[in-house]
Amino acid sequence: MKKIFLALVLLVVSISTVSAEWKIAGDKIRTKWAEEVNPSNVLPEYPRPQLVRGEWQNLNGLWNYAITDINAAKPSQFDGEILVPFAIESALSGVQKKLNEKQLLWYEREFTVPSKWASQRIILHFGAVDWSADVYVNDILVGSHTGGYTPFACDITEALKKRGTQKLVVRVWDPTEKGEQPVGKQLSTLGKIWYTPVSGIWQTVWMEPVSKQNHIVKIHPESDLTRSEIIVKTECEKREGTLTVEVFDNGTKIGEGSTLCGSTVKIHIPNAKWWTPDTPHLYDLKVTLKYDGKVVDKADTYAAMRSIGKKRDKYGHLRATLNGEPIFMYGTLDQGWWPDGLYTAPTDEALAWDIKLTKDLGFNTIRKHIKVEPARWLYHCDRLGMLVWQDMPSSEPMKPSTWARWIINGGSDFPISEEYKRNYYKEFSEIVDMCRFFPSVVMWVPFNESCSQFDTEKVVEWLAEQDHSRLINPASGGNIRECGDVMDWHSYPSPTMPIHHADYIMMLGEYGGLGLVVADHLWNPDMRNWGYGGNRKDKEDLKKTYIGYAEMILPLILQGLSGAIYTQTTDVEGEVNGLVTYDRKVIKFDIEPIHDVNQKVIKALGR
Repeated sequence: MKKIFLALVLLVVSISTVSAEWKIAGDKIRTKWAEEVNPSNVLPEYPRPQLVRGEWQNLNGLWNYAITDINAAKPSQFDGEILVPFAIESALSGVQKKLNEKQLLWYEREFTVPSKWASQRIILHFGAVDWSADVYVNDILVGSHTGGYTPFACDITEALKKRGTQKLVVRVWDPTEKGEQPVGKQLSTLGKIWYTPVSGIWQTVWMEPVSKQNHIVKIHPESDLTRSEIIVKTECEKREGTLTVEVFDNGTKIGEGSTLCGSTVKIHIPNAKWWTPDTPHLYDLKVTLKYDGKVVDKADTYAAMRSIGKKRDKYGHLRATLNGEPIFMYGTLDQGWWPDGLYTAPTDEALAWDIKLTKDLGFNTIRKHIKVEPARWLYHCDRLGMLVWQDMPSSEPMKPSTWARWIINGGSDFPISEEYKRNYYKEFSEIVDMCRFFPSVVMWVPFNESCSQFDTEKVVEWLAEQDHSRLINPASGGNIRECGDVMDWHSYPSPTMPIHHADYIMMLGEYGGLGLVVADHLWNPDMRNWGYGGNRKDKEDLKKTYIGYAEMILPLILQGLSGAIYTQTTDVEGEVNGLVTYDRKVIKFDIEPIHDVNQKVIKALGR
């Protein structure tokens, strides 16, 4: 896949106009990658690694923007320029303004369609827009979408002029926590565990041509280790035509199969190499679509041989398994925030850096905490070897339920509105649909700490119907219910095991939170900079306490514990309990001793 991605990067055509006036807004701390952001070449990497085509055009760059009253029509004049795809509240947008629930955010830019695409349909893609988006091309509404974390696309062919420049306008409404939708850690009033809101376009905008006859819409590979097969499920625009799937291992073709559009093909993999965090082997797939005897579409993708499950050990404890063997999932709580880009990493290198650091520190798991990352982040987890627990973003600040900690079937749900439930199910379905491709994703987490927790058993049943191939952790640290696969509690600061249930996998979803203030690397020195487990006096104290807590997990594994998540990967705004500072410039630990104790914990289950 590396060669494919490098080749495609060279094919990117940027049509952004560089403005000498653009600069990073504000005076907050920044990552080293912020200075590498170039308005004429912003996040140039191909954004959809699960279905790669050779022809595409990146629409990131400088757009016009305006903020208006919620009832206003499209403005005739704009307020200035914004760097897409960075949220308007971020420094890298060049704007750094807040948006409230009574305002609209407007985007506008011009683009041209390459003449060689003239005989094809043109699809416009948005990686993610928070929260409600209406898209216009040449003043024609071509699509609408709600949901702040998932990709969507519009067929803009009929709205295009035959030649010349085209006009693209996007209208966004984002009420943040004052609406009835999942928002994660965003809150208009900052502090404690709530962070700067994110509004508008925050992932890559791009377009591509597809055949007017038929084209591939979705490829979903799975694997069967017992039969040594890769199983490829396909979806095309029309249920007509034949798909051929070729499998390659390091450039050598090892298998092939064909199927009708919309069907499934099984391909035998000789001497299969199983994917694990230590050996994250990926197979390259080339998919060709023939329609009326002619090739009308080609796409590259990849797959892994791996399975997720559960089984009892010889002591009767239920364990999570990877490829049929018990595995201890040990990782970090990862918020995915950046001081300069907020939800959006400044560069693709930055996006992968947090994962690499987590790996270097000896962890094998990341709990992606009530945020959903771009597809490229999940691709990096696949290729680097990192297990992912994927949280569903919640509406935490608004809707706390009665929380019964460490009690099975205790506590009560909050009376959530029907509108929120509809938005929750719609967006979660889209999240599952996107994330299920990636073999690194091994667990779904519908709720966190009882916030916005509702109809837990029904949600788990619905989720199992959406995807039966992964574990379900119903409520990490929330109101524990007898459903799904996992029982999960939170314990701060030290790790504990307050509950046990023979029929569920036992997981410690959060612990630690050891703070360390690093001068000159704080988001705001004047605010309360804190950690859940209190602030340590220096790096040595932090290391000693961390190692002590890690070693406390060892006897818990003998009691049935199958995973633990340390809070957290990076500092975020006022939280200074990260392994690294918010600007990613100071790693708070010496890597070797932390790596060694983390590996000791992971390997203890095998012993």
